[in-house]
Amino acid sequence: MPPRQDRPVALITGAGKRVGAVIARTLHAAGYDLALHCRRSVEDAEALAAELEYERADSTLVLQAELADPHALPALVDTTLARYGRLDALVNNASAFHPTPVASATVTQWNELFASNAQAPFFLAQAATPALRATHGAIVNLVDIYAERPLADHPIYCMAKAALAAMTRSLALDLAPDIRVNGVAPGAVLWPSDGKPYADQQALLARTPLARAGTPEDVAGAVLWLLRDAPYVTGQIIRVDGGRTLST
Repeated sequence: MPPRQDRPVALITGAGKRVGAVIARTLHAAGYDLALHCRRSVEDAEALAAELEYERADSTLVLQAELADPHALPALVDTTLARYGRLDALVNNASAFHPTPVASATVTQWNELFASNAQAPFFLAQAATPALRATHGAIVNLVDIYAERPLADHPIYCMAKAALAAMTRSLALDLAPDIRVNGVAPGAVLWPSDGKPYADQQALLARTPLARAGTPEDVAGAVLWLLRDAPYVTGQIIRVDGGRTLST
């Protein structure tokens, strides 16, 4: 492993587009060098890396892997360490999301949704633990307000995110005092690209006290705060939902 560099390093899963890409830009602007994981969005991840390299040379690494393959997860950490010599932050952002009505849900859907939303975050955290202990680093998991207040016709997704929430609190205990573990639970931030499952997005926003959708920057700001500015915070899941979970 090369000598440990001075700048902090973050490994972000699902970093090629959408919220993951905004988290990457936010952490990079705050001085982090990045390992950008992607599955299919290789072109997006490489374009993002080029953008960030223009801002600061030798500051990004693109890693492609299938998170459902547990054997691929330690390699993400090992390759990051081989490049930078350190790891300060793990952001488990990658997530599969699709409906699974009870009458038609399958084992294949179960495995897919649990693989990205619960299994991969746990085993990535396991693989990253020695390096994070060395830097007194932190983990942030992207949970979901639906882990607490389920979304109709999405029981497996909601269960998987609930497992991730439980994992966040469990690892906060088990990895203390060297590693902090927290979560961010977004509300209405980005609609699915196909417009589903929200038939009436305005009705959903009407149940949100701030009366508007959030932005990926809102989520990324919470991630940065938990990683950099909250040294006495662990085991917490911050809701970034405009107050929606306060509504009945």
